[in-house]
Amino acid sequence: MSSPLPVIAITMGDGAGIGPEVVVGALADPAVYDRCRPLVVGDARRLRQAADVQGVAVEVVALESVAQARFEPGRVDVVDLGLLPDDLPWGQLSPAAGEAAYQYVRVASELAVSGEVQAICTAPLNKEALHAAGHLYPGHTELLAALTGTEEVSMMLSTPKVKVIHVTTHIGLIDAIAKIEPGLVERTVRRGHEAMRASGIEAPVIGVCGINPHAGENGLFGAGEEEEKIEPALETLRADGIDARGPLPADTAFFLAGRGDYDLIVAMYHDQGHGPVKVLGIEAGVNITVGLPVIRTSVDHGTAFDIAGTGKAEVGSMIEALRQAADLAPVSVG
Repeated sequence: MSSPLPVIAITMGDGAGIGPEVVVGALADPAVYDRCRPLVVGDARRLRQAADVQGVAVEVVALESVAQARFEPGRVDVVDLGLLPDDLPWGQLSPAAGEAAYQYVRVASELAVSGEVQAICTAPLNKEALHAAGHLYPGHTELLAALTGTEEVSMMLSTPKVKVIHVTTHIGLIDAIAKIEPGLVERTVRRGHEAMRASGIEAPVIGVCGINPHAGENGLFGAGEEEEKIEPALETLRADGIDARGPLPADTAFFLAGRGDYDLIVAMYHDQGHGPVKVLGIEAGVNITVGLPVIRTSVDHGTAFDIAGTGKAEVGSMIEALRQAADLAPVSVG
């Protein structure tokens, strides 16, 4: 007898952006239901509007609880919070949409922590709208950490060619360099190592970027940051049997990972990791939060207000995010 498929809570994101469109577009693909049992947390009325925009024939069914879901192709089960105004315009900043996006994530987190769902997959929210609603988080990663009481998490970006985990993310570059220290580097690599093993790679090879050009070139560039902040962590990790190599020049590390030399790259700061990943595969990119008590994946694109409500949104990243969430999720017990 096969194991039950995991239930994945899909948060609708900012209702004024392309989140509703990519959600219904992805769930119009019957193959999604072969991998997981998808459950949207959002606004049923907005999803019906998005289905019309996308030109997809699905039945959007408003629910009050997970127990009412049927998880059938052609049917979109929605825990309907009903928070959006009827006349919410597409593509415009809205504090109401920011508040609703926060509540979708809050409810999904509660469902995950209670075990009613096995993973969370998030559509994009708009940070400015989130802040306008009074929720001052840099993004999903920090919001989910706060909602689940998690002290430290890491952002991982995954594409078919390269996977990257970040030591620091949404802080300024000067602040990021100040924050990097051996303990943080070590914990980040360990989280990445565990995530790679969970995805089926028994002995992952991990490449760790330096901070300076050419990883400092033996002291030629910088003030010894690699020796002070990174190398002690790598020594500890290797002593524990983790294959962590570096510090590597970032300008070649991603090329080497793309050809298969590394299973995971550790980036020291936001743009060091995000730039190469988005060149290599933003259309199929997935954002994974590593270190939470629940699995969380996300599309690797924003709310795209410029095309929201036009039917031009691509759904491939959402389908890939659901696939990876299903692959990483623990087996459902019900």
